[in-house]
Amino acid sequence: MITHDERSHQFIISVDDTPAGSTHYRDRDGERLFFHTEVAPEFGGRGLGGELVSGALEATDLPVVAICPYVRSWLEKNEHDYTWRLPTPADIMWLQKELR
Repeated sequence: MITHDERSHQFIISVDDTPAGSTHYRDRDGERLFFHTEVAPEFGGRGLGGELVSGALEATDLPVVAICPYVRSWLEKNEHDYTWRLPTPADIMWLQKELR
């Protein structure tokens, strides 16, 4: 099950009510910048990362900036209708300030 925790800016995937992974984002100027995705090692090898990213993108109705390498890889390898782009140096600088 995938839930959206807007307060902490993340989508979380759970297995049997146990959080197994998350993908983190920040919104800026009408775009959603995904910057980190992680699945706990004990849940690895089950395809949860792909399921998580797919669900997060499906729930996102903003253009995506793929800072996270996993999100970028998913977007490049899968058929979809999502509008997305690679980050600019300005995106990275803004995110670094935002996360301080």
